Amino acid sequence: MAQKIHISTARQMLNSRDPVDITLWTRRGEIQHYTNCVSLKYDYYNGTRNIKLLNSGEIRRVRDVCIFEINGCEVFL
Repeated sequence: MAQKIHISTARQMLNSRDPVDITLWTRRGEIQHYTNCVSLKYDYYNGTRNIKLLNSGEIRRVRDVCIFEINGCEVFL
């Protein structure tokens, strides 16, 4: 059984700026898996954050509530 963590713990993991692997839902309902990424900036009012993919250098904007897995741990609200 996979370990489960609260979204507040997930936010702390992302804010630590250590590389993490995340899995999330996109706006279209697709599942995306990002490996080796770090959080750059968090927008409290919109609930979004900028994620930098270290392998390719791309920067993506994701919603925190759409993240359902970090480093193999299931995230719950």
